[in-house]
Amino acid sequence: LSVTSVEDPVIMSKIRQNLREKHARHIADLRAYYDSEIHSLKQQLEASHKTAASGDLKKINQNLADRCDQLDAALNEASARIKALENKNNMLEKQGTDWRERFFAVSNSSKVLQERIEEMRTNNKEKDNTISRLKSRLKDLEEAFEKAYKLSDNKNTRLKEENKMFQNLLGEYESLGKEHERVKDTLNATENKLLDANMQISDLKR
Repeated sequence: LSVTSVEDPVIMSKIRQNLREKHARHIADLRAYYDSEIHSLKQQLEASHKTAASGDLKKINQNLADRCDQLDAALNEASARIKALENKNNMLEKQGTDWRERFFAVSNSSKVLQERIEEMRTNNKEKDNTISRLKSRLKDLEEAFEKAYKLSDNKNTRLKEENKMFQNLLGEYESLGKEHERVKDTLNATENKLLDANMQISDLKR
């Protein structure tokens, strides 16, 4: 069965119905065959009563009785085998349902993981852009700090203000850097989970 057929409950229901109908026809054909055999033997027995001697009749009757026993045994064996096949078919249907549910669950998990990865990649990209802007601002502040240090009359006051701004910006930059690393670690872990889920899906498909 293809994956599409496994996912379609209508197709699975039709397959189960076809198997049941096939088993029913098989049993009916066997019964009709053995009934025909028994009827033929009975006709032969009736005909033999009219033409054969008493000793021959006993022998024929014994042969016919043995043949009837054989046919009954064969019919019972065929019925038991068909019953076993029906039980096996029911077990396979249940197993197929369980595998289909597992397949859907893993597929949904894989989809959720994929969405989380895309979201984390987007956030990671935004963090990268923020860090780039902070680097640019840090560079501008460094240049402004140097210029202010050289040109300002009130060097000490401006130096303290610029240094405070610089420290605040540096702290923000370091905090974003650490968060960026945590996001990368989480993204890697999520990608590994997605890989495991895709491998499990492949195993289930096989």
